[in-house]
Formats: sequence, C-alpha cells, structure tokens
Amino acid sequence: MMESLPHDRPCARSQSGPLRLLLVGFALSITPAIGLRAEPSADTAQRVELHRADLSGAPGMEVVASITEYRPGEHLERHFHHGIEAAYVVQGATVQAPGKAPMELATGASVMHLREIRHGGFQIVGDTPLKLFTVHVVDKGQPLYDHAP
Repeated sequence: MMESLPHDRPCARSQSGPLRLLLVGFALSITPAIGLRAEPSADTAQRVELHRADLSGAPGMEVVASITEYRPGEHLERHFHHGIEAAYVVQGATVQAPGKAPMELATGASVMHLREIRHGGFQIVGDTPLKLFTVHVVDKGQPLYDHAP
C-alpha cells in the first residue's frame, strides 16, 4: 500500500521489502555497539539519537540512527535533510496535513526521503503516538535537518 504524506516530490514507501529489512537489520546491528545507551538530541525533544558514525568510504558524510516519538497533538514541521532519510514506522498513528483528511501511517511502513526533499508538515491526531526509527546519511557538519517553508 502506498502512503501519501506531504512532500515536494515522490518518495519511496512500502510495507515490506529491502528498505524495511535494511532498517530493521541496522537497528539490530547497532544495539550491541551502543549498549542501549541513548542520548537526547539537541535539535528536538521528540528525537533520541542512538548512534552517530562517519560513513566509511565517503568522506564528509555521516550516519545518524534515532528514535523519534510524536505525541497526539504534536506537529512534525515541514523540513528537509542534507542527505537521505530512511524511516521505519515502529508504532503507527493517524496524521493530518493542513486542509487534508486524516490518514493512517501504518505500523511497519517504511519511508525514504531523498536529499533536500521537503516533507512533514502534519499533526498527530487521535490517541496514539507516532514512533519512528530513522537512519540519516547526511553531510557531516550540517544540521540534521532544516525547517522548510
């Protein structure tokens, strides 16, 4: 099932397949390395950074793994990344973009946003928080994301 969240250009979304396996495999592989130690991020209260490392073979790039939780009533502001974002929906929720009908972002769905694709801009509605596991492959030294109009 294809999901359609607000963004400027199409992005990959699927219920299963290689992206889902990659994200789940990455999550399982970093758990021993980080010893389940998580640190709050400086950019937003909703995101907890699990691990950050240089991307081998790609000078100037880094990989950032995080868990993000948005509670009902909270907004995910429109933003973009200086690289690629892949996300796995750990706990689905109902979301709503301005002027649009509410839609379900299902548990188990995966999402990928390419460099500088503006996305987000919705509110969590209903009673269930939205929980995402994200992996960003981004330019080192740049903010993880920038707000977009």
